[in-house]
Amino acid sequence: MKSLDELKKIKERALEMKKMKEGQARVTITVGMATCGIAAGARGTMKAILDYIRQHNMEDVTVTQTGCNGMCEYEPIVDVQIKGSPKVTYGQINPDRVSKMMEQHVVKGEPVNQWALKVEEAQAS
Repeated sequence: MKSLDELKKIKERALEMKKMKEGQARVTITVGMATCGIAAGARGTMKAILDYIRQHNMEDVTVTQTGCNGMCEYEPIVDVQIKGSPKVTYGQINPDRVSKMMEQHVVKGEPVNQWALKVEEAQAS
């Protein structure tokens, strides 16, 4: 039997996935959680992102995770995709950098160029 907290977390993840599938999320943030990312501190980065989202009641942001993308030396790696804007891949995003990334890019729509590893073409809405 699962604890109530575990069931709540499962429900939250399921709702986030549903929201993403339905295209309701304005922003999708993807954190690299392969062994290299976890070793570099990606769990702390993921927690800091989720904490920021909760503290600021951001209901239009979905957070997902992915495996290795081949740029292990830049871990923790975080992708930020705002609908209608280019996807930006950030490197070395530790918990201390999360607040600035969220405020400047996710809230204001201005990428933090000094941490950007790659900028992809904007996807069609």
